[in-house]
Amino acid sequence: MNTPPSPPGAERTDGSSVRIGALVPLTRPGWVGAGRHLLAGLELAVREVNNAGGIAGRPLELVVRDTAADPQRAAAAVEELARLGVAALAGEYHSVVARAAATRADALGLPFLCSSAVLDALTEQPTQWVARLAPAQSRGWQIYADFLLSAGHSRIAIAAESSVYWASGTRILRDYLAPRGGTVIELDMRALAPTAVCDELAGNRATALLLLVGHPRPAVSIVKSVRRDQRLAEIMIGAPAGQPEFTSLLGDDGAAIPFLRYLPERLSPLGARVETALRERLAEAPSFVAFEGYDTIAVLADVLRSHGMDRARIAESWPHVAVEGTRGQIQFSRTPGISVWQWAGTPIQVADRDPVEPDRFRILHTS
Repeated sequence: MNTPPSPPGAERTDGSSVRIGALVPLTRPGWVGAGRHLLAGLELAVREVNNAGGIAGRPLELVVRDTAADPQRAAAAVEELARLGVAALAGEYHSVVARAAATRADALGLPFLCSSAVLDALTEQPTQWVARLAPAQSRGWQIYADFLLSAGHSRIAIAAESSVYWASGTRILRDYLAPRGGTVIELDMRALAPTAVCDELAGNRATALLLLVGHPRPAVSIVKSVRRDQRLAEIMIGAPAGQPEFTSLLGDDGAAIPFLRYLPERLSPLGARVETALRERLAEAPSFVAFEGYDTIAVLADVLRSHGMDRARIAESWPHVAVEGTRGQIQFSRTPGISVWQWAGTPIQVADRDPVEPDRFRILHTS
């Protein structure tokens, strides 16, 4: 491994805290609900690590930076955290933001365990410095495509905005569905108003509409327009990126919209215990993103205990990780087409909110 020199403070032996930098979207235009859940999981795990004696007797400390869904802000935060002497980075939800953070972490020689972002190409070139807990987009979105086909949807419209993440999702769906008899109709939301989307759906005889757009605009207005249009009474609205997981994004309109979530059908005893603690901390049911946050710290704490605080040794440890997380045994491997160390065993399900009881999730399809 080509190891850049560690700056002063990268490893401390004076009994001070062991610092981990945390990248979290806490203000708009970031998905603030996701950021809040991610931070809750990170903080809960840090508290438990410290209650159990910390890292070799030293307390674990989170140094939190708000990325606000801004790639440049995230890259600047990575540079600042590297100067502050953090042993590693954790977190981030937005894929485009995580890509900017991973690129800077790779260049600086700073280990980064990405919690939630799914973009396959998290870095342009393979890197030893970055590992990821969330499944790669290609795996999750192919499972979502299987769900669409199994539910009888072969003419699928995609309302898409312009971004690397949405373009990647569109390409994955098209490449997977086309050989299996599916047709993908792309609707450019830079050019269409929500009412025009309804006309396109009716004219193309689509049976499903996927929202590959931001929130609250135009996602909420599209959902409202489609559900008011009598021509589209039978159309299924889907959101593979997970907006319905957070009630703050779509509100009551988020019911009966299938989305991807990364939880097992049944939580382990550890997962159930953490769920109870997260529910108390959040005052609501924890999302899968909160579990991702907890598992991120569980992995990093194990690595720090086993390999110390030297950044190069942390990065070298990724292929040797074997940690019981809230959603299963976490191990990292090299996956073809994925540039970072990847947890290949992430549980994946397609779920939606029950229209009768919106706080209850219905599992529709599993990997």
